[in-house]
Amino acid sequence: MQTRRHFMIATGAVLAQSLAPAVRAQTWPQRPVKVIVAFAPGGNSDLIARIVCQRLSNAFGQNFFVENRGGSGGAIGAEAAARAAPDGYTLFMAVSSPMAVTPALQKVRYDPIKDFAPISNVGSSPLVLTVNSNFPARTLGEFVAYVRARPGKVTFGSGGIGTISHLAMMLFAKRADLNLVHVPYRGGGPVIMALMGGQIDSTFANLSEALNQAQSGSLRMLAISTAARDPQAPDVPTVSESGYPGFNVDSWNGLVAPAGTPKEIIDQIAAEIVRAAKDPKFVEQLSRAGFTAIGNSPAEFATTIRSDVALWAQAVKIGELQERSAQ
Repeated sequence: MQTRRHFMIATGAVLAQSLAPAVRAQTWPQRPVKVIVAFAPGGNSDLIARIVCQRLSNAFGQNFFVENRGGSGGAIGAEAAARAAPDGYTLFMAVSSPMAVTPALQKVRYDPIKDFAPISNVGSSPLVLTVNSNFPARTLGEFVAYVRARPGKVTFGSGGIGTISHLAMMLFAKRADLNLVHVPYRGGGPVIMALMGGQIDSTFANLSEALNQAQSGSLRMLAISTAARDPQAPDVPTVSESGYPGFNVDSWNGLVAPAGTPKEIIDQIAAEIVRAAKDPKFVEQLSRAGFTAIGNSPAEFATTIRSDVALWAQAVKIGELQERSAQ
């Protein structure tokens, strides 16, 4: 009888342990959910994260809120998210930089593939080469000529070493044979403020960050980084059509969770993002901010992340960007 009782107790414990993730998922969320953004407030990731948090708060009846942890090309925020408890109460607004570029440029204490569970790619935004409205160049060709005439004198800002804005300008500088001075900041928002204030000369900004300021006349957009023009800025030519064919860089923003987060929770959030991407009001929100809604499955988003990790690792090696970043 003693043996039987011990067996029943042990079996019950194993069963309870195996059912625990499902039980947690059924009762999730019971408290506010934190979404870590790896950059300063006011930038691209911060903006889309706040739009998504509002949507998820309404859908799940709990507060989803943003916590900004900028620095080190997004690595500080990414590491914090990777080390968080996998219980569904910490999510990460993953972007190309900390997930694919920063790990190729510097040693980080997280694995972008193994340490995260992809949820859904929320949306993407092209980059746009942007200058202060008082900058002499009005076209990409004029920008190139101006920089070539002043080697080592013209500055460009980025959201930090290893961010897409940094990498895009370095790739273009190599392609156009330009000598620019890099000024890193702690996110896209501060870069735009510095550009408007004349502290820097140029940047490859996310369209969502530059669009309103360009429409108000504070900034001037010279060229879009993607293969085709963007409907939000149809008059801005692409880098490719401006004399550098094949240049194509964009920035995606999606939700991931710490590895080990119950699949049921992952699927619940992903399903809501998919629904949001089909909602005209949500799509319009993203469109006004310069984003194209995506809303795909965890498996599809995982493919995007793996592809970008391989792509940017190769780009860093080919372009010798590691050595240039250290200078």
